[in-house]
Amino acid sequence: MTTLSLTINGQKHGPMDVHDDLSMNDFLREMLGMTGTKFGCGAAQCLSCAIIVDAPDGTSYTSPTCIAPAVSFDGKSIRTVEGHAKDGQLSALQKAFVDHFAFQCGYCTAGFLNEGQVLLERLARAPVPREALEQTIADALDGHLCRCTGYIKYHEAVRDVILADSNRYLIATK
Repeated sequence: MTTLSLTINGQKHGPMDVHDDLSMNDFLREMLGMTGTKFGCGAAQCLSCAIIVDAPDGTSYTSPTCIAPAVSFDGKSIRTVEGHAKDGQLSALQKAFVDHFAFQCGYCTAGFLNEGQVLLERLARAPVPREALEQTIADALDGHLCRCTGYIKYHEAVRDVILADSNRYLIATK
C-alpha cells in the first residue's frame, strides 16, 4: 500500500492508501466514480484512457491510465474528461465535437478530447503557421484509435476550434 494525494480537475484528493498495483484507470473509475476515462485496450495502444497531466512549468501532456499505476501520479495535478465543462457549459472543443458528431460510439472520445485540449494549450503558447495546421493536428491526434473510424470528424472539430480563434492559435501572416 502507498499513500496517494493528487489534484483532479482542480479538486484535491487524498491522502488515501491505494494498492501499488492499482491502475490509474481503476483508481479513477472504481475509487472515485469518475467513469469518463475509458478502459480500451489495456496496453496503452488505443489511448481512449488518456488523461491530461499538468506539469509544474505550465505545460501539459496526456498520459494513458490503463497501464500506469495510480501511485505514479502522486503529487500531480491531472485533468479528466469530466473537467472540461465549466458551470454546466461545454467547452469550445466539446461543442465542436458535438457539432461534428465526432463521437459515434463515444468510447475513444475522452482521449481525443484530452489530446485536443493539450494541443490547443500548446498552440496558445506556440502558434503555428496556417499551412502547418493540418499536419500539426494529425500529429497531435496520431496514436489515438477510434473503433468507429471517426478520425476525420475529430480532426475537423479540433481544426474548427483553432480557426475560430486563429489569432490565438496561428501565426499571423502578412
